[in-house]
Amino acid sequence: MMQRSKLGLFLLCLLAGCASRPLDEPSKPGVPQEVKKTPAPTKSTSSSAFTLNGYKKDLAQHISRENASSTYSDRPQALLRAVIVVKFAINADGKLLSSELMRTNHDQAAEKTALASLRGSAPYPKPASYLVKNGRLELIETWLFNDDGRFQLRTIALPQESD
Repeated sequence: MMQRSKLGLFLLCLLAGCASRPLDEPSKPGVPQEVKKTPAPTKSTSSSAFTLNGYKKDLAQHISRENASSTYSDRPQALLRAVIVVKFAINADGKLLSSELMRTNHDQAAEKTALASLRGSAPYPKPASYLVKNGRLELIETWLFNDDGRFQLRTIALPQESD
């Protein structure tokens, strides 16, 4: 008799466990369940690159991520709408110090997009301290624009299509 009681209690506990609701169902109708918050991605505070070319690649990827709606990832078209070359300087903390157009085909919309994408991406990942000279790191990057106005940065661009 004692074994039947224990068996009955065991089965009751087992059934009670099966009757519990899944975690993704609300406990009561109309009562909101706890929202699981996914931590927002944080901007990188420093680059892990050891070389200037490695840092340029990190920086180009950062600018592209920050301007995802204005970039493309396929090969640049054979005849580009615009090629904009920008010389800029950042400090050891990843702050933009200056920027200037070095080459342009005078496509004002492309110029504006290139400069805005650069400025809007700050702060940048911090470069390795030995890359910074006299408080600044000077860089040159090229924006490659397709006819639709989207761009790729030459540092991370795929080879251009042929005619």
